[in-house]
Amino acid sequence: MSDGRATVPSPTIPGWRVIRSDAGRFWASRVKPFPGESEWYAPPFRTVDGDTFDALQAEVERQEKAARNVEALSSRGAGQTADKRATSGGAVGPVNR
Repeated sequence: MSDGRATVPSPTIPGWRVIRSDAGRFWASRVKPFPGESEWYAPPFRTVDGDTFDALQAEVERQEKAARNVEALSSRGAGQTADKRATSGGAVGPVNR
């Protein structure tokens, strides 16, 4: 039995769950959290939206790129932090003299 509605294949983005709202906007939520440290108030964002599927794909790519940038910065920063600790004599913060 059919309800009269055509079945239209849903657009997909690998690694993201895509949703189309009743208003016709596209939303995507990343299935797995981004690796590394990311803040809730700054990219990469785990859930994004767009007026069209093309706009959504572009926004997803911006988030994936932001995640790669965060990972690159944190991996470089981790080495610098360890170097600073190793050469600072264990002092943390400003020294008042």
